[in-house]
Amino acid sequence: MNKFGFDFKHLKGDLWGGLTAGIVALPLALAFGVSSGLGPSAGLYGAIFISFFAALFGGTNTQISGPTAPMTAVSMVIIAAILANFDGSVAKALPIILSVFLLAGLIQILLGIIGLGKYIRYIPYPVVSGFMTAIGVIILVTQILPAVGYYPKEDLDYVNKFKPFAEEIILDNILKEEAGEGILVLEDFKETIKRAESITQDDILLESKTLAGKNASGVIGTLSVIPRALANINWLELLLALGTIFLIYGFKRVTTAVPSTLVALVVMTGIAFGFGLNYRPIEQIPSGLPIPQWDIFTSFNPVALGPYIFTAITLALLGAIDSLLTSVVADNMTKTKHKPNKELIGQGIGNSIAAIFGGIPGAGATIRTVVNINAGGKTKLSGMIAGILLLIILLGLGPIASQIPAAVLAGILITVGIGVMDYKGLKAIPNMPRAEVIILLIVLVLSSVWNLVYAVGIGLVIASLMFMKKIGDLAGERSDVKSLEQEESWVDEKDFPQHLKEEVFIKHIKGPLFFGSTSKFMQLALQIPDTASTVVIRMGRMPYLDQTGLYAIEDVLHDLIKKDIQVLLVNPLKQPTYMLERIDIIPDLISEEHIFHSFDDCIKWIRKNVKDVYQPTS
Repeated sequence: MNKFGFDFKHLKGDLWGGLTAGIVALPLALAFGVSSGLGPSAGLYGAIFISFFAALFGGTNTQISGPTAPMTAVSMVIIAAILANFDGSVAKALPIILSVFLLAGLIQILLGIIGLGKYIRYIPYPVVSGFMTAIGVIILVTQILPAVGYYPKEDLDYVNKFKPFAEEIILDNILKEEAGEGILVLEDFKETIKRAESITQDDILLESKTLAGKNASGVIGTLSVIPRALANINWLELLLALGTIFLIYGFKRVTTAVPSTLVALVVMTGIAFGFGLNYRPIEQIPSGLPIPQWDIFTSFNPVALGPYIFTAITLALLGAIDSLLTSVVADNMTKTKHKPNKELIGQGIGNSIAAIFGGIPGAGATIRTVVNINAGGKTKLSGMIAGILLLIILLGLGPIASQIPAAVLAGILITVGIGVMDYKGLKAIPNMPRAEVIILLIVLVLSSVWNLVYAVGIGLVIASLMFMKKIGDLAGERSDVKSLEQEESWVDEKDFPQHLKEEVFIKHIKGPLFFGSTSKFMQLALQIPDTASTVVIRMGRMPYLDQTGLYAIEDVLHDLIKKDIQVLLVNPLKQPTYMLERIDIIPDLISEEHIFHSFDDCIKWIRKNVKDVYQPTS
């Protein structure tokens, strides 16, 4: 075995596993590429490079990587947003789009280098569940239009509604150009008129189509144009999509030895092409080897990339989660143990190289990995073979693949959308804690109708806050931070002077004093009766004090000092003592002679210094 983690004694199993996984990956790669907005070649390029390099440098021997539903859904949102800023021109927007993908890959490499791979699994399940179900909803809904053969940009009646807005945008762009050139519009309005007169109807139509496409994108946009789509159904396209769906689900009942998606792709394409049907094919797949997109570097613009940095981080984290979850599945099947940080580095290298060649990002793909293992894949060689197979298909069958009907890929994606939803999480909603249900639904709804990136961020924040509150409540219950009326004497307090119980009150702190357990402690000064002249705070069972707890102690001490009540600390441990000294509570508010290492020493001091003022009533 060499340093890359594979050997040739498993060549037969790796060869068969890689070939099988590559065949499974083909229709999905094409479909994800079309869905992303960059075309089928982008999906194929992503599958080739991610599969090969993630396998070569990754930390999971049997992992097959490539474009996945979650990564494609997020990429689709990113691509649509950037295209809208470039008048819908893929050529103009491509350098920025690929720069975001490249940055996401580099971030994954960094995550692996600094060792964050082992922490990815701590993402709360409700966030993951809501997100995955939202991915399914997005894919399912957005594929309705191509499945029925409706394309908003080609509906002239719909496009014409956006002409007034298109003219406004074009004029606004002229004004911005003049401002950038230092032209004072009000003083030189003839220049504005001159430029406006150069606008053609084709320019207005192009901008109108961009606005129409943007308005009809996403879940909300798709739902808004469904009435128009249903009124303009292309029945041939619909039949091709339905036939694809039927074959995918139906062929699985016959056998699972051959991927049903591939069967559906070949059969439906054969029918459409063989009978000369007037269908809509996918975009032309370029022939020849993939070419590096050097514009990423030559046209690099950090200002233009700036707004998408957070998006790239989210894409990197999503890819990390997606990949490491698949790694866990592979471990369970092969009884091995993956290396999470190495896996992130491998995924980052794969995504970075894929971006340079114009591919969409991806991650470890669960279904393809399972297929690889079941077919005999044992080492990294299987994933590399899958990538090489896809490259051979690209070089040899590119023109043939370009004849695939767009509706067939839409049908494939609809089944992907249905399959990717987290039905386990949805079924568990009636039995889940209310807080987790709220998080799941918030992420699901916001991801579906608003923004995937922000929805996950909001879900994580809410989940973290709820977790902190719950842990704080539990810690508060166990820390024994109680009101004075609820205080119970500890065993070593039985010898405390009975005649001084009116003058001295003992406060126990058991467990950490932090943000989750300070509320009751803050009420200490208000609870002490007028008879008290001394308060003993026993800290021997308080191992930790955070900033919130520190300031709570400070506030209580100030309140007690105002009432002329002296405070004694018993056995403060190392970390709390350091915190108290850091802001000079010791010695400014509590002098050294009022700090005792044992309760016996404290009793001795009390006997000498506390006077018996109040006699207990009989």
